[in-house]
Amino acid sequence: MVKLGLAGDGLKPLRVLLLAAALALCGSVASAQDGYPDQPGRDWPIYGGSYNNQRNSSLKEITAANAGNLQAKWTYHVDGLRGLESVPVVVDGVMYVSGYNRIDALDARTGNVIWQFRRQPATAANQRGAAVAHNRVYITTNDGHLLALDARTGAQIWESNGGPKVSFSGTPPLVANGKILVSGNSFSGADGGGFIQAYDEQTGVYRWTWRSVPEKDDPAYETWGGHEPGGGPIWIGGAYDPKLKIVYYGTGQPNPEWSGKGRPGDNLYSDCIVALDIDTGKLKWYFQNTPHDTHDYDSTEIVVLADMTFKGSLRKVALQANRNGYYYILDRTNGEFLQATPFVSRVDWGAVDPKTGKGIPDPAHEPTVKGTITCPSTAGATNWPSPAYNPSTGLFYVTVTEGCGVNTLASSAPDSETSYLESPRDKESWQLYTRAIDAKTGVMKWEYKQVRSNHYGPGLLTTAGGIVFSPEQFGQVSVLDAKTGRSLWHYNTGDLITASPLTYSVDGQQYLAIASGTNVFAFGLPNRAAAVGKQP
Repeated sequence: MVKLGLAGDGLKPLRVLLLAAALALCGSVASAQDGYPDQPGRDWPIYGGSYNNQRNSSLKEITAANAGNLQAKWTYHVDGLRGLESVPVVVDGVMYVSGYNRIDALDARTGNVIWQFRRQPATAANQRGAAVAHNRVYITTNDGHLLALDARTGAQIWESNGGPKVSFSGTPPLVANGKILVSGNSFSGADGGGFIQAYDEQTGVYRWTWRSVPEKDDPAYETWGGHEPGGGPIWIGGAYDPKLKIVYYGTGQPNPEWSGKGRPGDNLYSDCIVALDIDTGKLKWYFQNTPHDTHDYDSTEIVVLADMTFKGSLRKVALQANRNGYYYILDRTNGEFLQATPFVSRVDWGAVDPKTGKGIPDPAHEPTVKGTITCPSTAGATNWPSPAYNPSTGLFYVTVTEGCGVNTLASSAPDSETSYLESPRDKESWQLYTRAIDAKTGVMKWEYKQVRSNHYGPGLLTTAGGIVFSPEQFGQVSVLDAKTGRSLWHYNTGDLITASPLTYSVDGQQYLAIASGTNVFAFGLPNRAAAVGKQP
């Protein structure tokens, strides 16, 4: 169902209709067929801003010199949802705020409603984003459907559920090469494992599925030691290289999660970075960060693509700060391991072979009935909210949790999957940081100690203006100097933040935006004088 709404200054229905009509006369709002720009500018059309997930905007109105002048421009309350995890997308001055089964289209200058789409059943479950391309908005539903809406009016164009029975995990769709890629955590049953699916962008026709748990004819099946493979959920969207026509995703933990006694072996393709052919879904290569994982160290952290000189050679690389505490550099053309460096002070679950990159778990840190202290904690050295990479500074920015945890088993029974339960406890208080890592060496260049700490923090954003937009879990948002980490400005949203930020421009004015609790906040400079570093 589509309906028009009112918000903010009391925008009249006629004005809403006129705005929707004006949008309908616009050209194509984004071209995923030809590829999004490597650096998002005016628009922020997909979850990571661009295919490479660098979250590095070309906008530079807001700078380290004038960020202290930032002010809140508008706030929009998203009724009926809770704990927003989505990144709104913006195209041609329209912001699309998503939840399961719904989209709110807003005037990105004011936060006023243009149109709203609702589909039954209504749900407040967490969902992490939508995608916009060719005048269409793509969203998933909580009952395994993919929808295409008219981006200008909110009218439904098609609805697809023609693939195998699945349960989407709320990950944002990826629009690439004429296809919509969606992913989730349950394929044909609650324990069926994670998956990635492709549908035709124009028609919604099902194209292919890749599963993160191997079939019996796959050699990877032997890495489960006779145990039926399970797990490998996919909790966040992928990256895409249009020239190689490869998509890159991270997969989650094996099942059962905290005991490996019944599943000896590496347990492929859990805890992996995987590269798939965009046209066929065939696996091109994989790299496993944490073999035989017993600490829930998902590899679902965002994969960032970059081209850079590494040890004297120009390489196409994939970068990931992994939950297990290591920062990885891989050759994205073939999956070759290049380097792994710890980015937290304590990593004792195991070690990484410096030549092959293979993780070597330490049996002394296996979970036990008594409890085993392990670093990082199950929450991870970092988690699914997005890092950022700025080629101009050469720095990779990531939210980091310093701290350890205690993992316990409910039972030591060797064959009972259901008896293995996690009971994590703090060994000590965790501390969150925003850290800048040299992307080529993994060496930390600076850190910003966040105000409060618990679990894991939100994602980050960097821009050509030399800033890092750094929200914190307990509602604080800060702007940092991208070169030094110096705090330039802060604002308290008054609610938890579990999402990643975005930036966009309308009528030449740059905005920073973030979902916090059940609200979306937008910030900007007060006037043109402030935009060039002068006081208003």
